[in-house]
Order: sequence, then C-alpha cells, then structure tokens
Amino acid sequence: MNTGGTARLRPVLYAQGFIIFLEFVMQKKIDEIEKSIDDAVKDVQSSKTLQEIKMRFLGKTGEISSLMKNLRDVPPEERPSVGKLLNALRQWTEEKFAAIETRIKDFELKKKYADEKIDVTLPGRVAGDGAYHPNTLIRDELISVFAGMGFEVFEGPEIENDYYNFTALNTPADHPARDMQDTFYLAKDLLLRTQTSAGQIRVMENKKPPIKILSPGKVYRSDDDATHSPMFSQMEGLVVDKGITLCDLKGMLDEFARKIFGDGVKTRLRPSYFPFTEPSVEVDVSCFECGGKGCRLCKGTGWIEVLGAGMVNRRVLEGCGIDPDIYTGFAFGMGIERIAMLKFGINNMKLLFEGDVRFLKQFKG
Repeated sequence: MNTGGTARLRPVLYAQGFIIFLEFVMQKKIDEIEKSIDDAVKDVQSSKTLQEIKMRFLGKTGEISSLMKNLRDVPPEERPSVGKLLNALRQWTEEKFAAIETRIKDFELKKKYADEKIDVTLPGRVAGDGAYHPNTLIRDELISVFAGMGFEVFEGPEIENDYYNFTALNTPADHPARDMQDTFYLAKDLLLRTQTSAGQIRVMENKKPPIKILSPGKVYRSDDDATHSPMFSQMEGLVVDKGITLCDLKGMLDEFARKIFGDGVKTRLRPSYFPFTEPSVEVDVSCFECGGKGCRLCKGTGWIEVLGAGMVNRRVLEGCGIDPDIYTGFAFGMGIERIAMLKFGINNMKLLFEGDVRFLKQFKG
C-alpha cells in the first residue's frame, strides 16, 4: 500500500482547512460589524451623529480600520482571501454611509427651507427712522453758532507729538498733565492729544493774523467716571488780531450762551489758570433750568460752569512767530459731551458711549 501520497496531502488539506476556518471566523466578525452598523444608523437624523458613527467604524482607530491593520498578522498565503473579505466590508460600509448621508442632507435642507419660509401675506416690518447722536447735534449746533460769528473749522491730527500738545502751549515740563497716568503715550514724544489746542498752534505757525478758527475733535485723557471718559469730544476756538481784548471774549461768550441755552442766559467770568492763556478764566452761565434761583442742576448756586477761556499767552504767540506787541488774541475750550449733558439733561456720561437705541431715539428732530 502506497502511503507516501497520502502523507503529502495532509499538510495541504490542513492548510486548506485552516483557511476555511479563518474565513469563517472573519466572516462572522464581519457579520457582527455589519449588524452593529445597521443598528447604529437605524434612527440617525443628523449629519453630526452620522459623522460620529462613521468615525467609530471607518476612522483611523475605527473597528474596520483596526481589522485592516491586523491583516499584516495573517499568514501570507491567507491574506488574499481575508483581504478580499475586508475590502468588501469597507466598500459596503462606505456605500451605506454615503446613501444615508445623502438622505440626511436632503432632509436637513428641506427642514432649513421650511424654517426659513416667509409668509409673504404678512405685513412688512417698517424700519424706524434713525436719530443723530447728542454729540453730533451739539457739535453741529456749535459749529453753526460760531460760523455765524465768522469762525472757520480746522481739525488737527489726533496723534500728536509732545511739542504741539504741551511745549508750544507753554505747559512746563513738570506739569501734572505730562505724567503717564494722565496722558496716553504711544512713544517717548508721541501721544494721543489731550486737547485740540495743538491744532491752533499749527494754524498760527502757518497763517498770519487775522485768525479766527474753531477746532472740534476727539481728545484722550486717563480719566474715567460718571462725568468723565478716557475719550471725549472737545471744541476749542482761537481769535488772533490787532486790538483783541477780554471784552471781545465776553461779548462772544454772551452770544454763544444765548444761542445754545436760550435768551436771557447770562455769563460770568471767574479767575483761573491755564498755561497757554493769561489772564485765564472759568466761564459760567446762569442756570437755564431755574433762572438763577438755585436748583439741583446748578447745585443751588444759580450758575453752571461750561468752559475755560482766556487771553492767549505772549509766550505762545512768540513761539508761533506772532509779535505779541502787535497782535493779541483769546482762546476758549469746552467739552461737547458736557454741553450735551447740560442741554439734554443727561446725568451719566456713559450713556453717550453705549449706543443704546432706546436712549438715542429720544433725540429725533
């Protein structure tokens, strides 16, 4: 009896049997994964949830990806048949997810259209009219008042150097205003202007008298409370000509008070100090709320402080090349927010910077 052929067939039969067994085990695993996928996507309704499920099976660390990585541990002779099964699983899974993704996107798009549907039979929404900001109203009114007195508008740069903001205005090197806690410095000699007076120096350097200008604009100081802001608007005026006196300043201020606060409002000047004017004065107006009798607005005094002013200091004129023995002048400056708060009865400066429509709509013309 020849047993040699049978002996040679045993390894072959064993190998074939192992392959069949391996395919059986792999197929069972594949069936389990397919069932898990079917269960997972059965009730899915959103793209986000579908993506999470997709990553669970097809992501880098997903179940199918892990099986594909384990293919390298399968004996070389079994890899083709096992690989074929895994590739079929991956293709089936990708096609299934693609079909579900198409269905979900279609559903989400229809839902979006339904949510955004506009009933064209409803009456339209009427857009309310806007209103000018109180600052703009006061700024325009001030410019109109002073333009009627012959003033021209000049707007200087908001970023100034130390010379124009301080030195040329006769502000001493040790003046508190030059300190870091009061002024926003951008560099050693570069800063955000603390006053629009700097623009007046530029005008006097480049224009011969007579000069009659108004300098409105934003200024910046390190100050913040209910009546102060780090950024606010200022309006300053300058007049330089032959024979200008303090009486001219007083007459102009009387006209300003009458036009802004109403007929019958008076002005008074109190001695004060500013480096760039001499003499310097604080300007009060009689209380337009109580007629000078004393009330909460004027704190019982009958007067309200509104601005600072004075005769231009000789040193300032000389520094700009103007002969102070021939020409004199006066300057004045006021906070636009201050005037707006007084005129409109605003008790908190912060309201002017919040942009609250409910507040602003009160100032419609």
